[in-house]
Amino acid sequence: MLDYSDELELHKEADEVEQFAMTSLGKLIFVDIHCRHPKSLSSDKLSVDVVDSLSLAFENLFYMPFDIIENYGNVLRTLDISHNKFSRNLQFLGEFENLTSLNLDHNNIDDHTVFPHMPKLQLLWLNNNNIEELYPFIKNLYESVPNLRYLCLMGNKAAPSYLNGGTFYDYLQYRLFVISWFPHLVHLDDRTVTPEQHQEAKRLFKRPLLENLTEHAPLPECIKQLHNKISNIFLKPTLPYKSKPRGTNFVV
Repeated sequence: MLDYSDELELHKEADEVEQFAMTSLGKLIFVDIHCRHPKSLSSDKLSVDVVDSLSLAFENLFYMPFDIIENYGNVLRTLDISHNKFSRNLQFLGEFENLTSLNLDHNNIDDHTVFPHMPKLQLLWLNNNNIEELYPFIKNLYESVPNLRYLCLMGNKAAPSYLNGGTFYDYLQYRLFVISWFPHLVHLDDRTVTPEQHQEAKRLFKRPLLENLTEHAPLPECIKQLHNKISNIFLKPTLPYKSKPRGTNFVV
């Protein structure tokens, strides 16, 4: 039979196991932005070097605190800054060099928001923002994050569905247009991107020859800038006319 001290020791070990299970889940930490030196809720033994995921959701932020950039800029791979007030001031994201996943749901991102160059980013959530027009937003987004594999734009006017009055035809055109810009995309919104959709998107929205060449062979910056100016003037894609909704449409 266990004596009282043994029973206390077992309870202590159980508490330690439970605490470790909670704090080590995805190494997710929640930071108090009012603290000069943010600390993790996890064990004191967890150093900054092993923290690769950070949540600053629901913090009413419209800029990124310098301490966060300084302490976690080189190590973070996953960043959740959803439910804040970020808009066009996103250049700080360029300081997170190893970021692969970014959640910007429920912010004030709009058509004119431009992201910094983030070649390692593979997952981007932009649900429920203020994006109303796909062009040139998608074009600029591709130039900033060309290797995206997962993208969510639901809840924006630019992403039509039966939930916001868009027709099934509007939805298909939107989907194919976005897919045409991201050759590595495997998931858009709530559905997988198929090889057939990539082929159809490429057929419907053919891109200029120079843009196709630059994907495989880098060109001088001056030529790229000249090409972008010409593209914005003459090559703006025309999305199909959005007809009025005709009853209920199901997104497939």
